[in-house]
Amino acid sequence: METMWAPWRMKYVGEPKKSPDKCIFCDKPLQKTDRENCILFRGASCFIILNAYPYNNAHAMIIPYRHCSDIAVLTTNESAEMWQLATRYKNALEAAFHPEGYNIGMNLGRVAGAGIDQHLHLHILPRWNGDTNFMSSVANTRVISQEIFETYDLLKPYFETNQ
Repeated sequence: METMWAPWRMKYVGEPKKSPDKCIFCDKPLQKTDRENCILFRGASCFIILNAYPYNNAHAMIIPYRHCSDIAVLTTNESAEMWQLATRYKNALEAAFHPEGYNIGMNLGRVAGAGIDQHLHLHILPRWNGDTNFMSSVANTRVISQEIFETYDLLKPYFETNQ
């Protein structure tokens, strides 16, 4: 059996599990440590955060600050800003990483695949030809090609101006 070293993941594996009555998507923006929490941008009603358990390098989420689990209860402003930030993040990815495609979507409800089903979030995954290879299908292992804080540091300048 092959061994793949990913020591940065120990921080997440070793963390005490959050209480079910606490929401990580509500807690993270309350902390003012954006780089540590990988929050790239704070809008009026939504924020952009890199996924701590990415499917691919630069996998991010657009999340409303308000705790809700259904797109039907989003305000017009929340919904509009979510899609504006999705476009802004895609533009930043184009400039920084030059992906060949994207997966953009939501999993609403646990049976739909939502890992955190009580607070909705929009996933944006950049894709490249060959980014899903034998490691995923044979070894049940994902290879993330860049450390998350390197990704953060490359993307953050695209959000330091009001565009």
